Amino acid sequence: MPTYVALLNWTDQGVRNYKDSAKRAEAFAAAAQKLGAKLLNIYWTVGPYDLVAVVEAPDDETATATLLQLGGVGNVRTTTLRAFGQEEMDRIIAKAAG
Repeated sequence: MPTYVALLNWTDQGVRNYKDSAKRAEAFAAAAQKLGAKLLNIYWTVGPYDLVAVVEAPDDETATATLLQLGGVGNVRTTTLRAFGQEEMDRIIAKAAG
């Protein structure tokens, strides 16, 4: 299943409610599952991003819907990257090499 890395920054609302952050992560995992995605892991980070989430989804549309729903709650803004595992990259390289 395709993997997505979401870089998240708290909004003003999210920072004000930092004490609920772990509970919000659990709620996000449940919401993602309802949409057909899976939260593989979430990390609270130091640096330019406040959190990093790793999500699996069957397609870009499901991943986008999942992260739009997360952003719509108002606690975070997301930047999402499509990530390729080694097997996927092997197939990409083979395709590119002809």
